[in-house]
Amino acid sequence: MRAEAKALLGLAPAVGLPFADDAHRRRIEYRPRPRPGVSLGNLDPDGRKAAHRLLATALRPHAFAQATVILALEEVLDREEGYRRGRHSDDYSVVVFGSPAAGERWGWRFEGHHLSVSMTLDGDAVSPTPVFLGANPLATWYRGRPVVRPLAPEEDLGWAVLDAVPRQLLSRVVLDPAAPPDIHSGPTAVVPPIRPGIAAVELPDPARRLLDDLLAVYLDRLPADIAPAVDRDALSFAWEGATERTGRHYYRVQGPDLLVEYDNTAADLNHAHTVLRRPDSDFGGDVLAAHRAGRPHQ
Repeated sequence: MRAEAKALLGLAPAVGLPFADDAHRRRIEYRPRPRPGVSLGNLDPDGRKAAHRLLATALRPHAFAQATVILALEEVLDREEGYRRGRHSDDYSVVVFGSPAAGERWGWRFEGHHLSVSMTLDGDAVSPTPVFLGANPLATWYRGRPVVRPLAPEEDLGWAVLDAVPRQLLSRVVLDPAAPPDIHSGPTAVVPPIRPGIAAVELPDPARRLLDDLLAVYLDRLPADIAPAVDRDALSFAWEGATERTGRHYYRVQGPDLLVEYDNTAADLNHAHTVLRRPDSDFGGDVLAAHRAGRPHQ
């Protein structure tokens, strides 16, 4: 990350902002809104490649593929909307906070519509959340067969967990018959309190194993050496909305300093949001707290 951030700053110094600029550093905005940083459209080809290389340091190959498909879907969505809003796949911004020098505190974000990846570093310690991936359209079809489904594992495994829950436990899993309009954490720096679902340890083994698989989809977006450790015995699972695939639906997985959310709640059921967050540690809350504790004089 340090090497790729240095390369990007060398090509495009304007992507840099102070690390202390918390108003810009501690934020997530997955809607088409103004955001800090420099748009890919305002970078030359070398600068755009450097931005993509920086993004690739935070995502395993399959998740990087998901992210690049999400960028391309802006062109598909723009066509579906009759080109009224002028969406384009270069309307994603990259920003580096602070100096990516050895031993320094710094961070970076790659963000635009339906994509937000934030990394915060203190020396070699990496704090790797929030990570948001969305898709509109969620799927593109040809004669009943999917052509593009970038969030297929997140969707399919969520349903698999629900389907494996015994009928007698459904009332403790499905907390609301209506799906929320968006993920509960939303585009906010601070995650609000969210009611947990059924404890994972109370699920039968088939559902418990599928829940582990579902969580792995989100954790495995990140390289193994920066993915957060999770107490799988402390997880819970909740569902909101329809329990049939023809209705709007939402799920979440929670644990100590962990929140995974998924929603597919637009009218056409073809528009999804997913996020991996750590309510106490997003935007470097963990590594910066350790930094302050270890160096109280600074």
